[in-house]
Amino acid sequence: MLIEKGGFVMLPLFMLSVISLTLILERFWFWSFGGGQISAAKISRYNEALRTEQTEAIASEIKRKRTIYTSVIQALLKDGSSDAVAIAVIEEQRPRFERYMIALSTIITASPLLGILGTVIGIIDSFQLLGNQSMLTDPADVAGGIASALLTTAAGLIIALVTLFPYMLFRGWASQAISQLESLVASAQHGKEMK
Repeated sequence: MLIEKGGFVMLPLFMLSVISLTLILERFWFWSFGGGQISAAKISRYNEALRTEQTEAIASEIKRKRTIYTSVIQALLKDGSSDAVAIAVIEEQRPRFERYMIALSTIITASPLLGILGTVIGIIDSFQLLGNQSMLTDPADVAGGIASALLTTAAGLIIALVTLFPYMLFRGWASQAISQLESLVASAQHGKEMK
């Protein structure tokens, strides 16, 4: 089994891989079904309604929806669209779309380091095996020890790479969400100015 071959460092690497996969699946669910994404047509319709002060129409449309966008619109309709309200309402939604990003970033950084640690420990063990024998009888023992040690580096790099691509995708979606929320605020403020 890989965990036995790679040594005890494979255990934390295995735990990091399970945590990473769980967080990635949770974030995919949020962005796909949990209110993180919005179509360009819908955000355009919301912006137009806010710019033209169609508050009743937009309020009835978003009444039962619980996305980050509808939450911001509801707060803007209820509390006004001043800069203070806008900043507060966007910051209130920020934890929803930035959730677990620090954990994923930490996994991307820690996994290769743990892998290298396992490799170093394995190589030290191999050299101790060499040092304890006056004459090396089977070079395969040392080569096998080094090969097993390199498993941890490979595992750490695989975990980091598998986590990196979804992490960058989620960061891009979060950045896009902030831009869309700012456009909603700007539309609401424009509507108030035109009144």
